[in-house]
Amino acid sequence: MSARHLEDVGKLLLRILVAGLVASAESAWAQGPSAPPYQIVRHDEDYAYLSDSARRSDPLDPIKYIPVSSRPGWYLSLGGELRERFELFKNTDWTPAPADGFLLQKYMLSADLHLGPRVRTFANFKSGLQDGRRGGPRPTDEDHLDVHEAFVDIRVGEAKRSIVRAGRQEIAFGSQRLVAVRAGPNVRQSFDGVSVDVAAGSWRLAAFGARPVRTDVGAFDDDPDHTRTFWGVYATGPLRLFAHAGIDVYYLGLDRKQAHFDQGTAAELRETVGTRLWRRGEPWDYNFEVVYQWGRFGTGPIRAWTFASDTGFTLGEAAWRPRFGVKADVTSGDRDPGAPTLQSFNPLFPKGAYFGENQLIGPVNHMDRHPSVDLHPMKGVTVTPSWDIFWRESLQDGLYGVPGNLLRPAGGSRSRFVGSQPAMMVAVAIGRHVSIAADWEYFIAGPFLRDTGPAKNVTYVGSWIGYVF
Repeated sequence: MSARHLEDVGKLLLRILVAGLVASAESAWAQGPSAPPYQIVRHDEDYAYLSDSARRSDPLDPIKYIPVSSRPGWYLSLGGELRERFELFKNTDWTPAPADGFLLQKYMLSADLHLGPRVRTFANFKSGLQDGRRGGPRPTDEDHLDVHEAFVDIRVGEAKRSIVRAGRQEIAFGSQRLVAVRAGPNVRQSFDGVSVDVAAGSWRLAAFGARPVRTDVGAFDDDPDHTRTFWGVYATGPLRLFAHAGIDVYYLGLDRKQAHFDQGTAAELRETVGTRLWRRGEPWDYNFEVVYQWGRFGTGPIRAWTFASDTGFTLGEAAWRPRFGVKADVTSGDRDPGAPTLQSFNPLFPKGAYFGENQLIGPVNHMDRHPSVDLHPMKGVTVTPSWDIFWRESLQDGLYGVPGNLLRPAGGSRSRFVGSQPAMMVAVAIGRHVSIAADWEYFIAGPFLRDTGPAKNVTYVGSWIGYVF
């Protein structure tokens, strides 16, 4: 990495930090109520309320509501994100290797144009850059410049609560275990297709048909992946038996022309049904999800499943307001690579940092237990120590990465234990706009890794600063 580049990066970080500190003084600048938080899916944000100037409370509110006509509901909203991230690996993928540090830069800029209460167009541009990584960028590291989203919304119905959407768009459901925007990695995931969002009382139902967008590193060269077709229906509503609780039910379908598992390579037609029970709030919160999959892999049937849980208890009156949590997940693996039936679970389009920022292991043929504690020593600061422990669910199947790629075949190993990963995350929020985080993870290789190839412990250090507007 050149000295000039490091100097440019330093200047950029300084500009971002200064801008964020200015924005964090919004409470002194504003007389109105505080502004809502930014959403992970940016097109879900709604700034129509800023037509009332008395409700403006953020220094950047003028660009969030720019009238384009004297008629009500005609306005333009601008938004974006800048993130500078440093990552360091030692013994990447458990293979002996010296420490490798590199920079990742993410830039996004969106324009949201409302043409009255029924018509809306949304465009979101992205640029992801990588510098200094030994071996070059990973698939989700780099995309020089492209259209990330470009769609048209039409609101239908008397109450205008239902939406028909056509074009390139992000799709995310529930806790983003199976369908995610991939916010952690440098390049996010989007789809080309059509979706319909229907509101019925306190329930919402989304139906869609789409193709995932392939990430190419050049400028304006991303295109739909014609080897994969994705469709489904997802409904979510309140679980009235319990306060602050909800339930999701869904059906998802995926057609892949070529899929790779430890059993082999073949065409895959996979259908998924699942339900999620969740509760937010204190003292108890929980997130339980059960999924079953069936279909065809080559000439054989698919029979796969998963169960995931995330349970927490918060001591709201104690110092640092600790939340004690534990995640327990299991995904099925193949029972016999010589038999036609495939039992390996397919995580579809999961969030990138699934079991940690190092993105080493994915949710296929796995079991894990993940205790953690969230501590809040001061406003805007969260400290999270944790320890994740991994096993294989089936001894006849291998180890997979986050997108479902095979990392290590079973290789005849009879060892179930893969390894464990202590970690420490520190996150700081400065106002609405600036976030700073540092993360340390240390993967301790277990017997399965030693049986099947290099098995060095992996050190990961990451730190990043982000600015959202």
